[in-house]
Amino acid sequence: MGLFSSNTNSYLGIDIGSTSIKVVELKKAGSEAKLLTYGYSENINYDNLSKRNSTEDVKKTAKIISNIRKNADTVSHHAVSALPAYSVFQSVISLADLNNQDVSSAINLEAKKIIPLPLEEMILDWKEIEISQEKGTKKYLLTGAPKVLVKKYIDIFKEAQLNLISLETETFSLIRSLIGNDKNSIMIVEIGANTTDMLIVDNRIPLLSHSIDLGGIAITKAIADSLKIGFERAEQFKYDLGINSLDSEDDIIPATIIETISPIINELKYSINLFQSKNNKAVEKIILSGGSSLLRNLPNYLSKVLNIKVVVSSPWSRVSYPIDIKPVLAEIGPKMSVAVGLALRQIY
Repeated sequence: MGLFSSNTNSYLGIDIGSTSIKVVELKKAGSEAKLLTYGYSENINYDNLSKRNSTEDVKKTAKIISNIRKNADTVSHHAVSALPAYSVFQSVISLADLNNQDVSSAINLEAKKIIPLPLEEMILDWKEIEISQEKGTKKYLLTGAPKVLVKKYIDIFKEAQLNLISLETETFSLIRSLIGNDKNSIMIVEIGANTTDMLIVDNRIPLLSHSIDLGGIAITKAIADSLKIGFERAEQFKYDLGINSLDSEDDIIPATIIETISPIINELKYSINLFQSKNNKAVEKIILSGGSSLLRNLPNYLSKVLNIKVVVSSPWSRVSYPIDIKPVLAEIGPKMSVAVGLALRQIY
């Protein structure tokens, strides 16, 4: 059963991840969003769902979505979904102050310089953004998505008999659920199963984004190899022990984790320094999202290494829900951030 009774005006946020699918249903109630229900399916397949394109995979993904909806007792058939950040090209570009009819041609010329794929294979979207401008120029946020990937998502939702009313990038759903109206310079780090996405936002505008092919599965595999244990047991060890004693030579698991995530830390340092040098302002804090952000002591460790405040995401801050489920929502919150942000799109 849903958490609140409802039969109209609710929306599904559906996040198709590399090893999981998350569904959140929200309803607009007055000036707030109410949580109706949620559900998810994890460890679907360690092949990346969003990188596969066969008809069989479309049907399999649609079936999983339908099963989650059935188990969660969702009501709405109106869905919002997101393309994975690593599959989308996004950049802020500067153009001379042109007439509207000339903007499209100019943006296409700039897109050819930064997108390493033929533009005829891409769907381009852009919007003018309000940030400090040089005289005589305008800035635009350019987004490019592969047509084949967009078609796949459309096919999945058609197969699942859902009305896909919007398809955006994870970037905007994370800003919506984790930052809201905060205009400070904030970094979001989404640690997924196979990738880690880094996003720096200023005045709610994404100014810098970067993805690396390293995520929670790599950490678990490193632990499993180090201790010669199975993957599932290593996964439990990862969250139970986390990063504890950094000085103990006998503390094999923390040392393994630190070694594995060192490329992530290096990329974080690089991204922060790049942003600060280009914009002459500091990153105020880092928000960790994704399932592996629940790694115990990770926020404290990163805060110490990077000398920046680091917190674990809480995507439910703009959502009303029964108080008795607060502990459960707090535990699953980081992995539901994208889905919550998607459902909020039609409400706020």
